[in-house]
Amino acid sequence: MQKILNIVDESDEIIGEDTRENIHKNGLLHREIHVYFITKNKEIIFQHRAKDKDSYPDLLDATVGGHVEIGDSYEQTAIKETEEETGVKLKFSDLILINKVKKYSKDKATNKINNVFNTRYVYIYKGDVKDLKIETGKALGFEVLSLDKLLNLTNEEKTRFIPYILYFVTTELPNFI
Repeated sequence: MQKILNIVDESDEIIGEDTRENIHKNGLLHREIHVYFITKNKEIIFQHRAKDKDSYPDLLDATVGGHVEIGDSYEQTAIKETEEETGVKLKFSDLILINKVKKYSKDKATNKINNVFNTRYVYIYKGDVKDLKIETGKALGFEVLSLDKLLNLTNEEKTRFIPYILYFVTTELPNFI
């Protein structure tokens, strides 16, 4: 059964529904969230996407990411996806809102288009990365990198990241760490 998501307009108002597949094939505007786990040492935890993901396979991504499902809010999605993708149970008060941005990207490997309103959060993670639960079939694991390391990546190392994720964590996220 295909997942159905809301389509939104330029004001982030719901204007319709379609399958996740059609939304990404046709570049329809929709909603998603990202949650970035920051350690007590001010390192960022990245999720390593599975090799068979339909977009950006085998690349490093936000710690948590997901589509806002029909009837859910950005906040509900952040809490639900965090538990599904890491095993960490949060309350909304645990999340620090960074911003909501409209972004457009096209995966060169799969030609999938991600045209979204993305609400981004930070969560200060006090545990050990080894304690995070890897979501079966969706991720290969987690990697922890310092901001200094991220700012000094070689061109080859940069290819391991979803491009807009790397841009965000090296330009905007440092203001919140």
